[in-house]
Amino acid sequence: MLRSVEEVLNGTRVILRMDLDLPIDKGEILDRSRLEKSLDTIELLIKKDCRILIIGHRGRPEGRDASLSLKIVYLELMEMLNMGGRREIESVFIDDIRKAGEIDVALGENRIVFAENLRFWKGEEENDSNFLNGARSVCQFFVNDAFAVAHRKHASVMLFKLMPAFYGLSFIREVEMIEKSLERRSGKRVVLLGGAKKDKMKYWKEIEEKVDWILLGGKLPSQLEESEREKMSESGKVVVAKLREDGLDIDDRSIEKFKEILREAGTIIWAGSMGYYEGENSKKGSMEIAREVAVNKGYKIIAGGDTGAVIENLGLKNKIDYACSGGGVMLEYLAKGKLASWE
Repeated sequence: MLRSVEEVLNGTRVILRMDLDLPIDKGEILDRSRLEKSLDTIELLIKKDCRILIIGHRGRPEGRDASLSLKIVYLELMEMLNMGGRREIESVFIDDIRKAGEIDVALGENRIVFAENLRFWKGEEENDSNFLNGARSVCQFFVNDAFAVAHRKHASVMLFKLMPAFYGLSFIREVEMIEKSLERRSGKRVVLLGGAKKDKMKYWKEIEEKVDWILLGGKLPSQLEESEREKMSESGKVVVAKLREDGLDIDDRSIEKFKEILREAGTIIWAGSMGYYEGENSKKGSMEIAREVAVNKGYKIIAGGDTGAVIENLGLKNKIDYACSGGGVMLEYLAKGKLASWE
């Protein structure tokens, strides 16, 4: 059982790990849903009179990179929290998470202190247990509300091993919704995998044991080794789509095969688009599959930015039971039943 943020003591200082890796184009935030998911946790901590040090990452920088600064995310979050100017929460943005003295003073003067991109320093991804010593020395508790990176053994995620730890309301909700997808209900349990990241495939064997079908689309069919294809064929549960000649979408026969299987589903778990959705001529597979998923009467959970974009663009968001923060973390939890963030 995960300890809820509701158990955090009043009037304490809290490190809050959030999902801050938002899609941003030319200085414009395209999707702020990850911030919205953590608003309830932040508001609860404010009601508890806590001082909050917010940490997180954006992108995959190699050292300090101004184009991947979290300053724009900080400004957006504070605008959301201040409700368009109807209140003023004292806050400040700090450039260096390693400076304990600066953090200490900032927390004394502000309700929220927002730190720069953790991945500007190697210690984050190398899981250096000393990297966040400065922050730990001036805070009493750690709250993890960053489900999208909960499978990463990075320094900020692993803070639960170094200090009293709790989990945000959004984090706990995400776990509950994925667990719900494993409940036995009428109809087949179908996992639909697409997109371009082959690392989704490392979970297929463990997931196969818990589902009736795994459907592979996107670029995944073109990335399979012959030995992998043979093992999948032997399982009898995996259907690998054929791609069009240009490789940018699944072909019409595969679309129909996938739709036929989805009609029998009582549970659908979908991560990754069926083709290059950004291209006008390679949307068909994703669009037709999305519409089939939407009309299904079973339990439907999606994950990943491209999957969410397909659903959002077609106006089908209200037809989905839950949108998980990340595809990789969802698949790892389905496969293993646990995550690095609480092992």
